[in-house]
Amino acid sequence: MNLLLLIGAPLLTAIAVLTCRNKEQVKWVSLTGSFIQLGLSVALYFLFQQEKALHPGDQFLFNQEHKLFEAININLHFGVDGLGVAMIMLTSLVLVAGVLVSWNVEKMTKEFYFLLLLLALGAYGFFISLDLFILFFFLEISVIPKYLLIGIWGSGKKEYSANKLALMLMGGSALILVGILGLYFTSGHSFDIMVLALNNVPTQAQYIIFPLLFAGFGVFTALFPLHTWVPDGHSSAPTAGSMFLAGISMKLGGYGCLRVATYLLPEGAKEYANIIIVLSVIAILYGAFATMMQKDLKYINAYSSVSHVGFSLLGIGMLTQTAITGAMMQMVSHGLMTALFFAVIGMIYDRTHTRMVNEMGGLMKVMPFITTVFFLVGLCSLGLPGLSGFVAEMTVFVGSWENGDAFHRIATIAATASIVVTAVYILRAIGNTAMGPIKNEAHLQLKDATWNERLAAILLLGGILAIGIVPGWLNDLLQPAAHEIMNRLSGK
Repeated sequence: MNLLLLIGAPLLTAIAVLTCRNKEQVKWVSLTGSFIQLGLSVALYFLFQQEKALHPGDQFLFNQEHKLFEAININLHFGVDGLGVAMIMLTSLVLVAGVLVSWNVEKMTKEFYFLLLLLALGAYGFFISLDLFILFFFLEISVIPKYLLIGIWGSGKKEYSANKLALMLMGGSALILVGILGLYFTSGHSFDIMVLALNNVPTQAQYIIFPLLFAGFGVFTALFPLHTWVPDGHSSAPTAGSMFLAGISMKLGGYGCLRVATYLLPEGAKEYANIIIVLSVIAILYGAFATMMQKDLKYINAYSSVSHVGFSLLGIGMLTQTAITGAMMQMVSHGLMTALFFAVIGMIYDRTHTRMVNEMGGLMKVMPFITTVFFLVGLCSLGLPGLSGFVAEMTVFVGSWENGDAFHRIATIAATASIVVTAVYILRAIGNTAMGPIKNEAHLQLKDATWNERLAAILLLGGILAIGIVPGWLNDLLQPAAHEIMNRLSGK
């Protein structure tokens, strides 16, 4: 498969959106283009499986390389492994859902959908890039649209939130750029991931470069204490912006921590692993307890995202194959779960005009579909068996427990204890919102989900159930990528 299609599809769709003459055309062109991207990602999955069966020893498939700037050895080098395929499928699914739930956006509709498609373009390019300079370029493409989506279409303290998000992500990008240049100058003047892996960065250089890259990507994935943009950014963003921020943008950071920092700098990863574990456990517990104090549904999901993303970072820090596979699965699971959570919160807010839990109640009586999905995604968040959250988190816990020393065991137990806190805030939020008597008589006139909202919810819920009920397909997709990282860590 030609991976340039994954860049061309959102780019052509975005250009087509700019040529549309009215809002209806904008919406249908965006939806058609997003479904084409979803079809391409599904086709990529099946073609990847076929190609992997023919070439089981190859790490990256569908390699394409084009010279771009030979003077400093920058090339358009694309390729994917199982992790990249999973992230591309996640991106396309969240994009389709984001387009659908934004169907009623009236303010600057054309510009809104254009920026949303630009975010997808940046994510696809990031996940297929094997040249670190190009990877960094696509990472930056995803920053400016976030700023504009929050600053123009956001709510509440939107200017403050947009500025804070942009400044913190730009700060993370600066650390990443310094780290990438460090790799370039210490390993044969190359930006190519495959070349850098073969050249082996000197150990002392790894000790310096690894924290720069991990912290830089950590800003994107809410690494404690660099997470402070998350609650404000998510709460002020429009619904589709929140879905993409939590569902995809935070996964760019997790992917970078694995693919760039851990894979290319294994000695650095081993040196700082315990620090990563400590910070991850703090994030998991802090995020869970902070969520308990929130009354706003968006803040509840934002702080819980800090906690749940901590499981991915914990899996990376544990440095076992099972834990790293669990970290990858958690990235996919959390992307689907949090995107659906924000979508449902947006549906509730559009009807009730409030996000405060204590102002709602009895919504199950008037909005059975929306509140049922709210129940299911909440149960996924607290780790109910049969849903993706359980599979991913259990894989991280099992992989973490494989480390037999007291430090790792205590960290695992502490992280596991957060499940109890998660159950408290999730059940309380769902119960107060959906159950009991209706507190506001105006809510008796509310209508349930429209066709576009139902379709968005069904697509994301389908992904959650596909992982929760039949997790083997995702595990088989991700295991080879985890195995390659472990080979690097063990010096093979």
